[in-house]
Amino acid sequence: MPRKARLLLDGIPLHLIQRGNNRSVCFFADDDYAFYLETLGEQCRALDVHLHAYCLMTNHTHLLLTAQKAESVSELMKQLGQRYVQRVNRLYRRTGTLWEGRFKSSLIASDNYLLACYRYIELNPVRAGMVEHPAEYRWSSYRFNAQHGLGQLITPHPNYLALSADAEKRRECYRELFRFSLDPGLVDQLRTATNKGLAFGNDRFREQIEAATGRRMDFKRGRPSKN
Repeated sequence: MPRKARLLLDGIPLHLIQRGNNRSVCFFADDDYAFYLETLGEQCRALDVHLHAYCLMTNHTHLLLTAQKAESVSELMKQLGQRYVQRVNRLYRRTGTLWEGRFKSSLIASDNYLLACYRYIELNPVRAGMVEHPAEYRWSSYRFNAQHGLGQLITPHPNYLALSADAEKRRECYRELFRFSLDPGLVDQLRTATNKGLAFGNDRFREQIEAATGRRMDFKRGRPSKN
């Protein structure tokens, strides 16, 4: 039976997860994280993909990005994966696969759901018990989005920019979002959407995606917390 095609659309934000094979470690030293991010930035610039948020965990990665052309996402992950795996295999004298098959992804609505996805990604180290606050984790986009501004790697999404016209006030508003816990039901909905390749958003957004793709977005529906 052929694999179902990924749900990708031009200009629609995408939450993407790639896991290590059998949940195995993918990053072994600080230089590995740094090389991955450097290569990710190069590929984003080459393929006109905007990266909004990321978190590199020990055995998996989270990316929130928008591609101007949907097919650029697969090409980005192919080039990134090949270059990173070649480096790891050569450096650590290993062979075989590093990643667990295909990456998983979900289209994200450009409203409160998008900022919820930002928070979900950058709170990963907190949920894993690695740190008490996302600012303490080096390998995520939180410091860029919440503290000292945006570097070459991060391109702010219009919803992030809409938090305030003033850059410092914008970062303050963004930090304020992290005072509130994400609703567990919303977290489950995002995980389900990503694992099943569905759309994450309100009823209208899912209906629009269904109309555009001819694919049903079947899973429990809900709305994000006002927080």
